[in-house]
Amino acid sequence: MRRVALKVDCDTYVGTRDGIPRLLEILSARKIRASFFFTFGPDRSGRAARRFFTTPGFFQKMLHSRAGSLYGFPTVLYGTLLPAPVIGERCEETIHSVAQAGHETGVHAWDHVGWHDHLDRWPDEKINEQIALAHAAYERILGEPAIASAAAGWTANARSLALEEERGLLYTSNSRLGTPFFPKSDGRVFRTLEVPTTLPTLDETFAWPELPDDESQRRFFREALRGTDIHTIHTEVEGRSKAFLFMKILDDWIADGTVFVTLGDLARETLSRRSEVPVRELSRTRLPGRGGTVASGWHERAA
Repeated sequence: MRRVALKVDCDTYVGTRDGIPRLLEILSARKIRASFFFTFGPDRSGRAARRFFTTPGFFQKMLHSRAGSLYGFPTVLYGTLLPAPVIGERCEETIHSVAQAGHETGVHAWDHVGWHDHLDRWPDEKINEQIALAHAAYERILGEPAIASAAAGWTANARSLALEEERGLLYTSNSRLGTPFFPKSDGRVFRTLEVPTTLPTLDETFAWPELPDDESQRRFFREALRGTDIHTIHTEVEGRSKAFLFMKILDDWIADGTVFVTLGDLARETLSRRSEVPVRELSRTRLPGRGGTVASGWHERAA
């Protein structure tokens, strides 16, 4: 059986405001439940432009993926030429509508760009503040504590894992590649289950020269499933500029008999066999089409 869990990252103000309603329509029409992770604080996406100078591969990714049309020009100016809107304040009803529609929800970030770019330089107090702000906003809007979180940009380290662990989450989804595992970092094994994204994202595959058009993208994703996979989508991409292509990818999977589950389903299933869950060292790796590095427990020693 081929199964897919859709992980929906809500990174930006425009993606949350405009992309979520469209995605809810797309998923409802296909009776698919997904797992949404929200950013609640200021949208400073324009500041990500600094990665042109600091992050290897970022310029090539932006160039090949045609970032302006992919994400929308207001988004690439927020926090620089345009004020940074506070997403949780402006999009409270939209965020609440996701839970009302029956989808799984969790925390993504407070300041998405800040976490992605500065986590390793932040002191523990700053990391804890960012986590607390995001979880407080989640509970204020959705009325209960979050049971899951997914790090912005798949950026995590031992200090962020330790502070997340204090919240007693069912699972996190902070990394890329491989099967669920208990992460180990700086000599410590963490007890919160990690459920990684396994498939490439559209904003990555758009940068691959071997996939130049929608038909080649559809063919790749149709053939990419190998069993149970987690596919991360972004509200500002699949919910806006590439909504039609995303619908076609979903319809291809449905035609092939793919079953859709949530990350929470997979976490509970995995934890029912807790003694069989592997422990893996959390490291950083590079992925084709993505600038910089991402957290991963899947490397040669784990493969």
